[in-house]
Parts: sequence; C-alpha cells; structure tokens
Amino acid sequence: MTDVLFLRSDELADLATPADYVEWVREGYESHGNSGSAEPRTKLVSADPPGMCTGYLAILPEVGGMGGYTYAAGFGDEDVHFALPIFDAESGRMLAMLDGASMNPFKTGAAGAVAVDELAREDATTCAVIGSGAQARGQLKATATVRDFETVRVFSPTEANREAFAEEFDDRLDADVTAADSSGDAIADADVVITATKASDPVFHDHELPDGAHVTAMGQYDRGKQEIPPETVARSTYVPDLRERAFQDAGAFLHALDGGLIDEEHIHAELGEVVAGHEPGRTSDDEITVFDSGGTGIETVAAAWYLYQRADEQGLGETIEFLPGSEALTGE
Repeated sequence: MTDVLFLRSDELADLATPADYVEWVREGYESHGNSGSAEPRTKLVSADPPGMCTGYLAILPEVGGMGGYTYAAGFGDEDVHFALPIFDAESGRMLAMLDGASMNPFKTGAAGAVAVDELAREDATTCAVIGSGAQARGQLKATATVRDFETVRVFSPTEANREAFAEEFDDRLDADVTAADSSGDAIADADVVITATKASDPVFHDHELPDGAHVTAMGQYDRGKQEIPPETVARSTYVPDLRERAFQDAGAFLHALDGGLIDEEHIHAELGEVVAGHEPGRTSDDEITVFDSGGTGIETVAAAWYLYQRADEQGLGETIEFLPGSEALTGE
C-alpha cells in the first residue's frame, strides 16, 4: 500500500508567492535544458458533446519530480478540472495528487517571467499587457518580480475589464498601471509585451512593435490561434517552450512557416536551453525576442513538486492510498 498526499486547490492557493513560482519554474527549465524530458500536450477533442481531454508530462531529474497535468474541459459539465499526479523522479514512487486549478495561472505566468528575465533587456521599464483575464494577471504578477516596471499599460476589448485590471494592479505594483484605448497604444514604446488572450487573429500590428521589445505570447496553443503577427515571428529571435510543440500547435509560428516567411531552422532555441546556458538569449538591445508559451509539463511539474514539498512540511492535505502494481496487478 502506498500513501499518497492529496492536496486541494484551496490548500495550494496561498502556499507560494509569484517570486516562488518563478524560482521553481526556472529550476524546472534548467533541469529540462540539462537532462530532463518533456513532450507537447496530447489533446483529444470531442465534437458532440463539445469538449476536450488533454494532458502533458515531464521528467525533471535535477528538480527531483516527474508527472504532469491531465484535464478535461467542456462536455456536459461546461467546466474544467485539473488532476496532477507527482512521482519521485528517482524511485518512481507516487507521492502526491494535486487539484491543480489554483496554481495554473501562477505556474504559467512564471514560465513567461523566466523568459522575460532571459530575453528582455535588463533596463526594461515599460510593460504592455494584452488581455485582462486570469492568465494575464498571472503573467503580470510573475513578470513584475523580474523587472522593475515604471509603466504598465493594459488593453482588452471590454473597457470595464481593462479598467478593472488597471485599477487592481495600480494598487498592487509600484508601477503606474493604466488602461489603453487600443493594443497599439498599449505597446507603443513598450520594452515587454505580454499577450494572454484567446484570439484567433493577431492582437497587434507588427509595425507597431518597437525595436528591442520582448514579446511573451501565451495564447498560441492551437494552429488556429495567431495571437501575434507572423511577421513578428519572422523578425524575432524566436524561443518556444518546446521545439516540438512549435511545430504541433504554435499558431503564429505555423502561419509564418506556411506563408514562407520562415523555414524550419528559424527556432533559435528552447527556453530550457537558454536557461541552462547552452544557447544565448538576447544578444543586442535592438533585436525583437519572442517567447512562445503553449503550456508544458516543465513548469507544471516544477511548481507542483515544490508546492507538494511545502504542503508536506506544513502538514497540509490528507493521505489517500494507492496500491502499487506489485500488489494490485494480479489478474485475480
């Protein structure tokens, strides 16, 4: 009999700061860049009833953990549910099962922040955020821990949403946070641009993006999602979370590839290769850099591993029992 710690989403919600997530996810990408293993998501889609079942995995030896998300969205429930098993990367023993919903924006935001720290200019002070939902909040919370922003401008199509977002973060951050009337106004003179939307078409024009900007695009998780212009991909130092994922579902990258703007060699490096020091990040002040974040098991496992460790230290969760295969796989 194996004792497994089950952790509810509300137990995880206040266990870590955005800076904690950034530190953990940085370790995850470094581990992946050195000796880890991860694959892009597998996504199964149902038309009737409409929904999807998807998941992704990672082994992070230097972190110590392995596992990943499985989640379902839609169907008759019209909601989303995240199951997150964590295993010891050395023994293979199952250690924990997390309800991963509350951590999702924070671990995803942390991946974007790690990329900003590696790829944005050191003197970046102006940030633009396109989007105002949970993922946009997670991205800004994390990114503000790696750069000292003086100005943040946010745009989303619904005025009330962007105004509420700006008010929330104007109180939360030292920066001056305001709502912009258009995406073009938001990214004007921006050093860092975060796009966190569900858009099928680019949310800004390439000519509006200033030289030297870094773009974190995290809404590019489907061939039909082209959150940033293909021209921006073409003129950028392009870094995805996983090289294989870019060819699977990174919408703007695939659009640029199909349109002949780039070839298959356009990928500069995976983020883990940059974090681990195997490939350079930004090499000049005027280059455009892009981090294409579609979601992987790397940030998921890294964040979940350390959340589990912290929860266990604090006596949180409840023990559930799993039978190992040696006991249960009997055929009787």
